[in-house]
Amino acid sequence: MQDTYLGLAAFAQTWGLVLFVLAFLLVVAYAFWPSKRRKKEFDDAANIPLKED
Repeated sequence: MQDTYLGLAAFAQTWGLVLFVLAFLLVVAYAFWPSKRRKKEFDDAANIPLKED
């Protein structure tokens, strides 16, 4: 039982890290990939705090 738990824990830690690093890279790529439509959306979102009610 102990060996099974340790094996599964090591597997989850290793591949969980890989999964989260890949997800992070995908989010960063999405944010910085050049696109006119997304640039306008991101610029509009960035200016929300500066808009008057």
